[in-house]
Amino acid sequence: MLKLLLVEDDLDLAQTLIQYLELEGILCDHASNGVAGLNLSQTNHYDVLLLDINLPRMDGLTLCQKLREQGDDTPVLMLTARDQLDDKLQGFGAGSDDYLVKPFELQELVVRVQALSRRRSGETQKLGCGGLEMNLRERTVQRDGQLLKLSPTGWQLLEKLLRAAPAPVSREALMDAVWGEDHPDSNSLKVHIFNLRKAIDGPFPVPLLHTINGVGFALRPPSTTGKDRNETQTQP
Repeated sequence: MLKLLLVEDDLDLAQTLIQYLELEGILCDHASNGVAGLNLSQTNHYDVLLLDINLPRMDGLTLCQKLREQGDDTPVLMLTARDQLDDKLQGFGAGSDDYLVKPFELQELVVRVQALSRRRSGETQKLGCGGLEMNLRERTVQRDGQLLKLSPTGWQLLEKLLRAAPAPVSREALMDAVWGEDHPDSNSLKVHIFNLRKAIDGPFPVPLLHTINGVGFALRPPSTTGKDRNETQTQP
């Protein structure tokens, strides 16, 4: 299931978009200003970002540019009332991937969101973090040159975590990635996380998979671990 972040200060429009996207099976978080949008994008994993250009506190172009400077490659779809070529060039220059001029058809929004999410997953053939590498084409996972064996569920969890790394992924998002809307009981996720941690961290001295209390789980290379005071490594 896709998960989006909508950063839009028009609350009526935001409510309409969120409700329609949910009908299409797409989850959507919302922020009403650029600063709040930046904070959410830094602490959560999203498949696509929907950014209005004219936002309070931080405009959409600046927000997009900051994310790109931080290495965030999440696809960005700009929503704006501007239809001038210079405005579009500014948006692409800031790092946006697509542009949709208001007013727009809701069906077109959904199609563009789906296309952006597919484009992202299709472009990346290898995902990595701290010596851990997932080859999507060959369907292999290795750490420091050692081939690892994962269950199909472990593969899905690891791919979700690697795409978000080093940002944490919530338990709900992980269960969405594996089971869709039909979540099993929480013990199922605990068991699979335990097995995944044993596979990718067990044979190695430095752990990469961390439990973030009250948030979820994160893959982080050794240089970035320990920065979160709420981080533990013992809980599954």
